[in-house]
Amino acid sequence: MLGTNPRSHPEPAATAPPSPGAGTLLQLLRDGVPRTRSELAAVTGLARSTVTQRVDALLASGLIGPAGEAASTGGRPPTTFAFRPEARVVIAADLGATHGRLAVTDLAGAVLAETSADLDIARGPDPVLDWVVARGRDLLTGLGRDTGDLLGIGIGLPGPVEHSTGRAVNPPIMPGWDGFDVPGHVSNRLPGSVLVDNDVNIMALGEHFAHWRDHDHLLFVKAATGIGCGIISDRQVFRGAQGAAGDMGHITVAGDDGPACRCGNTGCLEAVASGAAIAAELTRQGIPAHSARDVVELARAGSLPALQAIRQAGRDIGEVLAGAVNLLNPSVVVIGGSLALAGDHLLAGVREVVYQRSLPLATQHLRIVQSRTGERGGAIGAGVMVINHGLHPARIDRLVAT
Repeated sequence: MLGTNPRSHPEPAATAPPSPGAGTLLQLLRDGVPRTRSELAAVTGLARSTVTQRVDALLASGLIGPAGEAASTGGRPPTTFAFRPEARVVIAADLGATHGRLAVTDLAGAVLAETSADLDIARGPDPVLDWVVARGRDLLTGLGRDTGDLLGIGIGLPGPVEHSTGRAVNPPIMPGWDGFDVPGHVSNRLPGSVLVDNDVNIMALGEHFAHWRDHDHLLFVKAATGIGCGIISDRQVFRGAQGAAGDMGHITVAGDDGPACRCGNTGCLEAVASGAAIAAELTRQGIPAHSARDVVELARAGSLPALQAIRQAGRDIGEVLAGAVNLLNPSVVVIGGSLALAGDHLLAGVREVVYQRSLPLATQHLRIVQSRTGERGGAIGAGVMVINHGLHPARIDRLVAT
């Protein structure tokens, strides 16, 4: 008789999942709520003696500290413990095409100090990154901290980034940056992990962290010199296979006879609806404009051609977003970037098309809103990127083990 006696091939014994380590306890305490050893034991299922060992290790690291006493149920009141966001700091850099914004945050993502400057990304990686390092040191000094307090450095770049290596890949507006070892350059000058991502991804992360943490799925659209989209899926940044997810600015909207795009194609969304494209069109109409900022200033001054161009840009962006809404089904779409500072005109154009062209089920509870973090969003997101990486349970377990 063909077949196999199941008794002769027993199933391998199931491997028990590893017990929660110190890193897991820290994740519980990151919400800021003080807890006793008994409460931590009840939540994790660990023995009280094991919890005591892991709490002691976290106390030694400085990442948690005593936070007073809980109410007594008889006998000596038990001590509570809480996360200490001030234990380490993060340097967070948001680098755009023509600006740099730098912040130092604590481990809860709160901005402790910040600075910004006009900064041309086309100058190349050495002077731009040296600005980040020098100004980062200045901010630390002003806070009375030193580089030994650094958990890490987060950097957002205005171009495609291979997140796993921190290197820009064929960035169209960043001469000299292609393949440059950004983490290596910075880590030679500052201690801590150096993480690099596309600027729109960190803006999406910052917006989600600051205002939409109860939403699992979010799209962030940056409309400025260029156009890009950051995708939050299941509360995580979705980067795709090579980190190119969200590059909506190079989706065709105007066809083969549309304007040439800096990527080499024609009719891209960025070539018709970005701040640079609007500025060029207004200039052709005899209204001088050289940048997205000029377009915004014209709109705020009541220029009808500028307002009409921004409204149409919103419609063009909405054309692409409608497909993204059908495909990804976010609950929130956030519109940010310098063009969004012109008022509600861009947002109105986006809403007009998305609600018309997306499926009813996808838009049933969809909110399309303006960015709430504003110009701080990228720096906040760069900091959160480093915090989530540095405080990952496995890394905390390794930290306390040494």
